[in-house]
Amino acid sequence: MTEILKTEGLSRYFGAVTAAEDINITITEGEIVGVIGSNGAGKTTFINMVTGYLPPSSGTIAFGGAPIKGLGPRKLMRKGLTRSFQIPQLFLELPVIDNLAIALASAEHNQFQMLRPVRTPRRLAAADNILEQMNISQYRDEMVTAMPQGARKLLDIAIAMLGNPKMLLLDEPTSGVSMEEKYTLMDTVMEAVKRRGLTVLFVEHDMEIVQRYVTRVLAFASGVVIKDGPVDEVLADKQVQELVTGKRKKQPETEGDA
Repeated sequence: MTEILKTEGLSRYFGAVTAAEDINITITEGEIVGVIGSNGAGKTTFINMVTGYLPPSSGTIAFGGAPIKGLGPRKLMRKGLTRSFQIPQLFLELPVIDNLAIALASAEHNQFQMLRPVRTPRRLAAADNILEQMNISQYRDEMVTAMPQGARKLLDIAIAMLGNPKMLLLDEPTSGVSMEEKYTLMDTVMEAVKRRGLTVLFVEHDMEIVQRYVTRVLAFASGVVIKDGPVDEVLADKQVQELVTGKRKKQPETEGDA
């Protein structure tokens, strides 16, 4: 299979604090990979380095076989590497359709773009298409403030899918979404992902979501990847249970135990 993302020795330090250290991963085209770990485990630091929001202290990152270390988010977006955020990054006081049109305009490498209308027939057609795929067309002309949280999440992910990306990184897509909405949301996202043939890497705390939607898991703890493999194998690992999922119980003391 074709390699799409590879990191070698990827590390990030904040003074004496190690946020991520010696991360070596290879992801191939078409994979759906989950990233798990407790708060402060290094998950978001890793995502931020890969997507250009945080420069690594050391190591290399390659996307599609080409080095991308040092490139900013906009350049990476144009190369086909995009992301969504745990807290949707939206223009709350603008209509949904304008959020999408602005995103499309910003993705175009045109220095004269600010002198032209944002709403063009081509952009509106692309925006309507992704709204339909994400099942939020009913909010097209509404202000973002009028959308429920789950729909805002879908809009943020829809923006990340604009411009025909090759790989999508999702930061806790079900965070803040009700139990009733989370499976519908993820079914919608994964159907759009499948339709577009995207590779996906997503951070998630909900192990039910991880088990249902991914086949491979990267487990982080204290800034390092402690386990990388098939979902059932990773979630059954003793160290992962102790440090990440919290499912491993202490054995009861018996007589004579100190």
